[in-house]
Amino acid sequence: MIARSRSRVRRAGLNGLGLLVSIMAIFPVYWMILTSLRRGVDIQSPNPSFLPFPGTLDNYRRVFERDYFWTAVKNSLMVTAITVVVALLIAFLAAVALARFRFWGRKGFLAMVLIVQMIPAEAMVISMFRVLDGWQLINTVAGLSLTYLVFVLPFTIWTLRGFVAALPVELEEAAMIDGASRLRVFIDIVLPSAAPGIIAAAIFSLIVSWNDFLFARVFINSIENLPLTVGVMHFFEGTHVDWGLMMASAVLMTVPMAILFMLMQRHLVAGFGAGAVKG
Repeated sequence: MIARSRSRVRRAGLNGLGLLVSIMAIFPVYWMILTSLRRGVDIQSPNPSFLPFPGTLDNYRRVFERDYFWTAVKNSLMVTAITVVVALLIAFLAAVALARFRFWGRKGFLAMVLIVQMIPAEAMVISMFRVLDGWQLINTVAGLSLTYLVFVLPFTIWTLRGFVAALPVELEEAAMIDGASRLRVFIDIVLPSAAPGIIAAAIFSLIVSWNDFLFARVFINSIENLPLTVGVMHFFEGTHVDWGLMMASAVLMTVPMAILFMLMQRHLVAGFGAGAVKG
């Protein structure tokens, strides 16, 4: 009985700790949504309210009326699409080469991929700026996409390599014996089998390119090319911050990623887990 009581107490304590951590993680998101639904006078009130009453959708209406908001959305979509497509194409071809072919420098290349992945992004800002400036790519969507590509490629290559290496090579050999070309084997066998890893890598690339602020802030300086994460800074007017507009735009920026993550959560967990174990 004593051991059972101790087990219940410990379980209750762990559940309580987990609940506290969950509340601490969820509360900032809740406060962001709450602020986006409140009037300006309520936001500035010294007496905080934890319920959106009286609420308003005026903040969202004002965000939609800003032309540069839609320009920023378009820029973010362009940068994200370019980064994800190019990263998956290069990473999958590299993963197949690393998993199926033995060539000089293969192990060195894998080590380099890991080393690059360990370098903090902040340490690369100055060098990346000088490189892009020399290529005349500062303040361009192409330059920003290239920057994100540098940081997502190591992870996508390593993840997809694990999937390709886990595929039985006998399947490919049997298909080629039956008359299938290497391209047909690649399309019909390798590509579908690596689908969970491709989805996981795509979501990772999408999140990195959609949510980045640092590189977009440093490399883009014109409103026509600003992505959404930096575009919301235009809701600052001198020393005054329109918190209603800021939080409404933040919610609109977060909702697509949240929906995508919930829809793809099963594939994301399977992709990351399988890629880590089978690599």
